[in-house]
Amino acid sequence: MTIDYKSAGVNLKAGENTVDLIKDLAKSTFNENCITGIGHFGAFYELDFSEYKSPVLVSSVDGVGTKLMVAIMMDKHDTVGQDLVNHCIDDIAVGGAKPLYFMDYMAFGKLDPNKAASIVSGFAKACKENNMALIGGETAEMPGMYSVNDYDLSGTIVGVVEKEKAIDGKKVESGDILIGFDSNGLHTNGYSLARKVLFPKFNVNDKVDGLQLSIGEELLRIHKSYLTLITELKENVDIHAFSHITGGGIIGNTKRVVPKKLSIDIDWTSWEMQPIFRLIQETGNISDDEMRDVFNTGIGLISIVNTKDVEKVLEIAKNQNQNARVIGKIK
Repeated sequence: MTIDYKSAGVNLKAGENTVDLIKDLAKSTFNENCITGIGHFGAFYELDFSEYKSPVLVSSVDGVGTKLMVAIMMDKHDTVGQDLVNHCIDDIAVGGAKPLYFMDYMAFGKLDPNKAASIVSGFAKACKENNMALIGGETAEMPGMYSVNDYDLSGTIVGVVEKEKAIDGKKVESGDILIGFDSNGLHTNGYSLARKVLFPKFNVNDKVDGLQLSIGEELLRIHKSYLTLITELKENVDIHAFSHITGGGIIGNTKRVVPKKLSIDIDWTSWEMQPIFRLIQETGNISDDEMRDVFNTGIGLISIVNTKDVEKVLEIAKNQNQNARVIGKIK
């Protein structure tokens, strides 16, 4: 018996077909800074820093976590690509950075070119919406590491900020106000707990009173990109800090940009949790403290500003159809 790579679980032809399907999606995000096509050993991006005095590159890498398991259960794969791009964008935008380009990594138990293309269509959609290039990536088929239907994603983003305009929390002081902006559900965190609680009792296609969509569709709501909002706020307001609310909740993330000598006082009654969070909490009999540690509980982004700038921030948010409210202060 002859043994080859395909019999070991890796289909080179599927890899070639995948590249054929996704290269045009990636190219649709290219701009004048992209000087090579898809398929080279490295991706080339020409930097124009003429508008910067002291440019600083800002990078981040992240994944989607076990939200992917919900996508697999739903057999819906176009939204998780948007999740990954938007999560990475928010991570650098809160530091004041403008996104330049994005690169992805996809690993499959068994490579399905159409599934891969669906994921990349999400990457491309989010990149175009945020005026950023998808310049390259890697697709791996890893039988034995992943089950046949399983896959994992990660993404790397690179942006730039003027050194003097970087937002790092050094301006935060006692008396500052925290303004919270609505999330679009769980975003990309807390899914291991959510799945453990919900899926012994429910199916992803179940409709539950209080939810607009099925449970699966609610869990697959796309992680918001706050780039446009952040850009307008930093151009018009003296922002002391931004906090992107991901794993670790509001306190766990916001304390990363607050000096250690200060504390964060949150008014947990200042907003109402979205129905999907209430369903998770009630179904799992989860304590308030655990919910606040694990989930964003409805707040995806926080800005920290001086009291005099609160109304300006709320006005900008309203003009962008973003729900916002004061949720706490710095002590």
